[in-house]
Amino acid sequence: MSEAKETPEINMGRIKEIIESYRHQRWPLIPLVQQIQEEFGFIPPRSIPVIAEALNLFPSEVQGVVSFYEQLYTEPRGRNIVRVCRGTACHVRGGKTVLKLVKQQLNLGENQTSDDLEYTLETVACLGVCALSPGMVINNQVYGHMNPKKVKQLLRREEGEE
Repeated sequence: MSEAKETPEINMGRIKEIIESYRHQRWPLIPLVQQIQEEFGFIPPRSIPVIAEALNLFPSEVQGVVSFYEQLYTEPRGRNIVRVCRGTACHVRGGKTVLKLVKQQLNLGENQTSDDLEYTLETVACLGVCALSPGMVINNQVYGHMNPKKVKQLLRREEGEE
């Protein structure tokens, strides 16, 4: 992975339109940054001063909120988000092996995004599917009872090889 990550084109005019639509709400910051992330896939760092100025906040206040919430991102993420559970039930049923295999298959470390922005690998404390452990999620689709064969098949299918 020696190539630099592609940086998506950011339409600052569109960001300003989104900001304007929230300007008259009482507590607009969180829904505002969520909408920006929904549209662009992340919150572009250069949008933070623009958001701050529009909401009469300091940029550090906006950055503080964005960095506080784990589900808000300031870097581009992959088109496919793979989450592997590290919870107790998944761990005792082979979650560590599942994670190792996913890392190998995607050639990514934890919380990394591939240079082509195809995949982001995340680990989570719990997916809430303990009865299906070990579990993982790909783009909001839950997969349970994972084993080496299933991991390989799933990621191959996601890559369109099957």
